[in-house]
Amino acid sequence: MASIEFKGVIKRYGDSPATVPGLDLEIRDGEFMVLVGPSGCGKSTILRMIAGLESISGGDLYIAGHRVNDMPPKDRDIALVFQNYALYPHMTVFDNMAFGLRVRHTPKLGIERRVREAAETLGLSGLLDRKPGQLSGGQCQRVALGRAMVREPQVYLFDEPLSNLDAELRVQMRGNIHRLHRQFGTTSVYVTHDQVEAMTLGTRIAILDKGRLMQVGTPLELYNDPDNTFVAGFMGSPPMNLTAVRNDGTQLTCGLLTLPRPKLQELNRALVLGLRPEKLVYAAAAPANWPRLCGSIELVESLGAEMLVHLSAGDSKVIARLPGLRALTMGDTLELAFDPAAVYLFDGDSQQRIRAAGKNTVATGC
Repeated sequence: MASIEFKGVIKRYGDSPATVPGLDLEIRDGEFMVLVGPSGCGKSTILRMIAGLESISGGDLYIAGHRVNDMPPKDRDIALVFQNYALYPHMTVFDNMAFGLRVRHTPKLGIERRVREAAETLGLSGLLDRKPGQLSGGQCQRVALGRAMVREPQVYLFDEPLSNLDAELRVQMRGNIHRLHRQFGTTSVYVTHDQVEAMTLGTRIAILDKGRLMQVGTPLELYNDPDNTFVAGFMGSPPMNLTAVRNDGTQLTCGLLTLPRPKLQELNRALVLGLRPEKLVYAAAAPANWPRLCGSIELVESLGAEMLVHLSAGDSKVIARLPGLRALTMGDTLELAFDPAAVYLFDGDSQQRIRAAGKNTVATGC
C-alpha cells in the first residue's frame, strides 16, 4: 500500500490552457479516493498521470514518498482497471488474469495460486477455461478486476470501470469493489462521472471542474457542507435546488417565496438559495413556523414509493422529493414547507458558500 501526493501538478497539451492547472491533493495510504466531475474536468488525465501514461508538465507527483515524475509505468507498482475491459479475445479467463504475472516472470505455482484465489473471490472459478466472447459484460469486468488483483500492487486505479454495464450489474460490481477494498485495504483511486458511485464507494471524494479541485472530503461532508454551488449542485440525486434570490437587507425573495432573514445587510444583493429536494414536505404536515414556498406543478416523476415533483413560479424552479401516495395534477398549485435550518446561502457572484448569515424566520408562500 502507498500514499499518493500531488504538489502543484500541472498538465498542459502544447500551447493550450492547462488541462490541470495546478493540483494539490493527498491520497492517504489505504484509502479509496474517488475523482468525480463532469466530462472534460481532468479526472482521467489525473489518473493517467498516476499510472505514468501521461507526462507531467509541472509540479511533483509522489507515490509512497518517492517522486515518480520520470519513473516509467512498469516500475510504479500500480494496476489499472479499464473502462472497456481490455481483455485478450484469444485467451481464456485464466490466461487473461495470468498474463501480467507471466510477463513479470512470476513462478508458475505463484501464478496458479494467485489466479485461483482471485477467481474464487470474484466468483469466476467455473469460468477459467472460457474466452471473453463467451462471457457477459459483468463477467468480463470481473475478469478485468481479477487481472488487477493478482498483481497485488501498491495502488489500484479504476477508470470508469462500470460505465458499460447496465444498472443492475453496476450495483453488483460496486458491491464487489467495495468488499474487495475492505478485505485488502489497498490504496485505490477511482474515476467516475456518476455521483452515486462516488457516494457509495469513496472513503473520500475529490470533486473536479475544469481541472481544478473544488472540494475534497467524505461523502457526508460534501453532501452536508458544500463549499460552493458547483459541489452543492453535483452531489445528491436529484441535486440540490439552487434558486437565485434577491436580497433587500431583511428578506430574500424569488418567484417561489419570500423569506425574512436578519443580518443580510452586508451581503451581496444577488444571492443563491440552496435547498435539498428531500427537505421539502407538504405544508399541511409541517410545523406552523416553517417557511413555505408555492409553485405550479410542471412535472411529476413517479418512482413508486416516492415521486419527484417539479414546481415553478416565474423564473424560479425547484424539485421536491415527496412520498408517492398522493395524486398530483399538472398545472395545480402546490404549497410546500421546509425546515429553516435546511437552507444554504451562496454568493451570487463568487458562487461560494455564505455561512452564519442569520437565522430564518417564517416565510410566506402561496
